[in-house]
Amino acid sequence: MNLYAPLVGLLALSAGFMAIAIVLSKIVGPARRNRAKLEAYECGIEPTPQPKDGGRIPVKYYITAMLYIVFDIEIVFLYPWAVNYQKMGTFALVEMVLFIVTVFIAYMYVFRRGGLNWD
Repeated sequence: MNLYAPLVGLLALSAGFMAIAIVLSKIVGPARRNRAKLEAYECGIEPTPQPKDGGRIPVKYYITAMLYIVFDIEIVFLYPWAVNYQKMGTFALVEMVLFIVTVFIAYMYVFRRGGLNWD
């Protein structure tokens, strides 16, 4: 249990700081509420009314999100591999080539679906 004491202490300290920051912002901060401040921020454009079921979202948004996730996963695996390349040897090189081929297949899928065409 003594191994977890610093972790519990840090968790309690961060929770206390969070609570103090929220309470202080309510006490010290200005409370000038009006209709414009309570509406959603739309970059100066008047928000359009949405249907009750939420409306349809174009598939391009999902393809863009998939592309971002593929980029993210690629960086997560490539950066540590590049740092420790000298220590890993040939097996790591073969594994990384297989990984890059798999990622390239995902890029080709996104390209064929039109995810890289920014209209």
